[in-house]
Amino acid sequence: MPAIDSLPPLRDVIATYELSAKKALGQNFLLDLNLTAKIARQAGDLSGTDVLEVGPGPGGLTRGLLVEGARKVLAVEKDARCLPALAEIAAVYPGRLEVIEGDALQIDALAHLTPPIAICANLPYNVGTELLVRWLTPAVWPPVWSSLTLMFQKEVAQRIVAKPGDKAYGRLAVLAQWRCDAYIAMHLPPEAFSPPPKVSSAVVHLRALPAPRFEADAKVLERVVAAGFNQRRKMLRASLKGLSPDIEDHLNAVGIPPTERAERVSIEAFCALARQLA
Repeated sequence: MPAIDSLPPLRDVIATYELSAKKALGQNFLLDLNLTAKIARQAGDLSGTDVLEVGPGPGGLTRGLLVEGARKVLAVEKDARCLPALAEIAAVYPGRLEVIEGDALQIDALAHLTPPIAICANLPYNVGTELLVRWLTPAVWPPVWSSLTLMFQKEVAQRIVAKPGDKAYGRLAVLAQWRCDAYIAMHLPPEAFSPPPKVSSAVVHLRALPAPRFEADAKVLERVVAAGFNQRRKMLRASLKGLSPDIEDHLNAVGIPPTERAERVSIEAFCALARQLA
């Protein structure tokens, strides 16, 4: 019998420890252990892999990751109310679950893990995008992690996988797809959560490429993309003018019409412009 079956149902855990989801922490708990196990499987073969989980809550996904064979799970949880529930799981999986209480934005959790490393999390809505951008923009590439399997609001997930010309195409798509293969692995309706959010959710899987698709300085590319999409309705000659007084010449040099808008520019073209500006 799997170890997961010796643990109480999540609804009982939430009742025992009075774990009502807090809106201020961006919490929406997944209670269906079949679903959490399915999400864990989207991360691929976890045997011999350390896994970072942010915002485990009562530990539904944590259980799934352990059952799927993760060598070690490091769970970072800001809500102290959840720690006793996670301690119950740790007792059933001796030496395989470590819990750090704190804010994932303030902790270098990856430094506590040994490669290969996967990141798998039902991210709190209020910090998900910021964490993703940090993971996508380390000082050195390839990163210490090999894959990200992350749940977001459906709208954010669509922004990560969007293509040039799509309404959702923007900074997240460029940063993600420049260095990763990215696709939506699962969709989840609001009723899958407690309490149900007002929006649907989706799980995105990103696998780090050994090297970026196109050569570019990461910091320059980030500045170009941020400026271009910050005023996405403007032509590039206007939205990028703060980067260089000769921006039209630079755009023409790499074959981008100065009258083009950012949402129609490919990742390859953005990288060419970043090289030109560097």
